Amino acid sequence: MARHLLRPLFEDGRETLLLAGFDAFERLVRLECVDGDATGRCVIPTRSWRTLLDGGIATVIMAHNHPSGIALPSDTDIGTTHNAALFLRTLGVDLVDHLIFVADGHFSFRTAEML
Repeated sequence: MARHLLRPLFEDGRETLLLAGFDAFERLVRLECVDGDATGRCVIPTRSWRTLLDGGIATVIMAHNHPSGIALPSDTDIGTTHNAALFLRTLGVDLVDHLIFVADGHFSFRTAEML
């Protein structure tokens, strides 16, 4: 589902991060988009978390693209994922997955058992 829902939202030339929030019935409630900065890195602003979490979110899927074409997570990706999972857990929200999309595939933190 995420491949069909989220992949079309990415541009090839720059890194973008999406935060998809779902309610307890697995319905998409919120979708926050964060564009990369001049260096290409995506920093999740507080307002994005606030907007995402306002409205009965039970689960979150993070997704971003790697314009480089390399789907493997960087150290920054791994740290950001673990910090987000801890932050969300303290609020009673589950980080279901963090997906990294490239032109010919994707990487899933859940499948790699890194969550």
